[in-house]
Amino acid sequence: MDPTFWRERWRKSEIGFHQPDYHGLMVKHWPQLGLSAGTKVFVPLCGKSLDMVWLAEMGHRIIGAELSEVAVDSFFAERGLEPEVRSEGSFTVKSAGPYEIWCGDFFEMPKAALAGIAGVFDRAALIALPPPMQERYARKLAEILPPSAPILLITLDYDPAQMSGPPFSVPRAQVRSLYSDHYQVEDVESRDVLETHPHFRERGLTALQEDAFILRR
Repeated sequence: MDPTFWRERWRKSEIGFHQPDYHGLMVKHWPQLGLSAGTKVFVPLCGKSLDMVWLAEMGHRIIGAELSEVAVDSFFAERGLEPEVRSEGSFTVKSAGPYEIWCGDFFEMPKAALAGIAGVFDRAALIALPPPMQERYARKLAEILPPSAPILLITLDYDPAQMSGPPFSVPRAQVRSLYSDHYQVEDVESRDVLETHPHFRERGLTALQEDAFILRR
């Protein structure tokens, strides 16, 4: 998917994917990762997600990756934070408080940036990518993450004949196909969420399932 697409969505504030509260499946299942306070966690394609705030409140330091500088600036501004700014290769890195967000192309993320990462929360990265890029994304994660870092992954599953992404449908079988070469994939919850996402019904969906997984090496 052309990076211009996402930059334009943020520039025009067409961000229906942004959630105004913490994600319930994260709050429920994050403790299963068993991570200590003070450890670093990675949030890929983070936007200005409030989930980063919750993770920080749990005592973690947050490393985010986001294509849109508009999203990154908005996140810090909404927290009342003035970030320090530095350049790292092709990335602009902005940091303040417990947050450090790498603004640039995730696929160019250097392994050194994620040294010491203890866990990962992915609610919006995998489902933002079309299937060919999903394979590339899963490989990239396996390459740059420390082997000890588990992933809490949340996906959506719907009939792609009824709606075109993003967000893209990633059925459970697809999750296993993408990750099973490197990770043990544990299904932790599935739930019907169409009633709480009426805008997807307006786009033509008659069923929408949200799935949560924990991935461990």
